[in-house]
Amino acid sequence: MASYIGISLVTFLAYLIDKSAAQEGRWRTKESTLHLFALLGGWPGALVAQNWLRHKSKKTSFRLVFCCTVVLNCSGLGWYYWHLVAV
Repeated sequence: MASYIGISLVTFLAYLIDKSAAQEGRWRTKESTLHLFALLGGWPGALVAQNWLRHKSKKTSFRLVFCCTVVLNCSGLGWYYWHLVAV
């Protein structure tokens, strides 16, 4: 649980930095980096950032890949706990 909170905070900060960079015309964070953070468990922070900061919330292709990272992360977590209990 603590790892999800930690990676979610890192992910939220990555979105915040990217949003600021977009507004100021500076170097942007790669979308693949944002997706990797979500895949590693930071998707709750990404979801909050998308809604609260209104960043990456309308780009359909980004949202589709983001949804896939959420499904993959949750599936992996479910598989892990399933095998943890079964052993």
